[in-house]
Amino acid sequence: MKRVKLGGSDIEVSKICLGTMTFGSQTPEADGHRQIETALAAGVTFLDCAEMYPVNPVRRETVGKSEEILGNWLSQPGHRHKVEVATKVTGPSQMVRDGAAFDGATIRQTIDASLRRLQTDHIDLYQLHWPVRGSYAFRQNWTYDPSGQNRQQTLDHMADVLGAMADAQKAGKIRAVGLSNESAWGLTRWCDVADRIDAPRMAAIQNEYSLLYRLYDTDLAEVAVNEDVTLLSYSPLAAGMLSGKYRDGAVPEGSRAAVNKASGGLGNLGGRKTGLGLAATEAYHQLAATHGVDPMHLAIAWQLTRPFKVVPIIGATTVEQLQHLIAGFDLTLSAELIKEIDRLHKLHAMTY
Repeated sequence: MKRVKLGGSDIEVSKICLGTMTFGSQTPEADGHRQIETALAAGVTFLDCAEMYPVNPVRRETVGKSEEILGNWLSQPGHRHKVEVATKVTGPSQMVRDGAAFDGATIRQTIDASLRRLQTDHIDLYQLHWPVRGSYAFRQNWTYDPSGQNRQQTLDHMADVLGAMADAQKAGKIRAVGLSNESAWGLTRWCDVADRIDAPRMAAIQNEYSLLYRLYDTDLAEVAVNEDVTLLSYSPLAAGMLSGKYRDGAVPEGSRAAVNKASGGLGNLGGRKTGLGLAATEAYHQLAATHGVDPMHLAIAWQLTRPFKVVPIIGATTVEQLQHLIAGFDLTLSAELIKEIDRLHKLHAMTY
């Protein structure tokens, strides 16, 4: 499998990343370890986790479980050097630290805690899961209001956090740093502050990106290209929407929508499962059928055609689902098919 560098760092990773957010909830530990081995056999060496995982739903009593499961695999002889590991510190969340925002002191503690759970002496990419000033991710763009932000306070916070991560990097605890659910302004300022205080620059930004959700395409893409930052795209299948499992009103047992609804949620995939989203999914499925390709393979392969650095994060509940995704890793999209995707995007630009 092709390997790429994360932004301006010296970290080389596989062009596809395996997400582990279901490890410990929908995916038992033994199955999670089988997924890692299956991914490795296909050339996927990049693994993404977070202190708050598993999700669907996030529970106080399971925070850190995914890192522990990943750590149990990493601790086995000969395993750690085979992979690159990314994890994240949680932003404001009632399930972690009672909703308290992170600062430099917090970062020093959370890095050490993640290292213990992961049973390793270093983290390859350490990411900030949510901006403490707020974010428009997860459908918050419809009512996003940045008017209460304090610019100087934000810049001081960035310097404090970057100082802590610089210390951790010098100590060999982390190799590179990244963001998640950030904006173009935020990414720009993080880079500026890093340059000003001689701290590590952001190598990656983990934001949602798929055929159904393309807010990254303009301002963020421009910043990332100019600042040499790689997009780690989460939900490249739109939380399973693009798999087609929810077509014709279906809600398969064990699916994210079914599990979320059973645990008290709405079952609408965090606001993704809308009429517009389902209509767009149908259009992309018809396009895939016309060209004789699998719609999930199409969705992942398309990401690798974008005019900026992107590493899709794939996730699966079962090994069988992962094997299906792996089967499409070698797919190359024709110029005609890419042009048809552009045409459909204009018809289905805002789906949720």
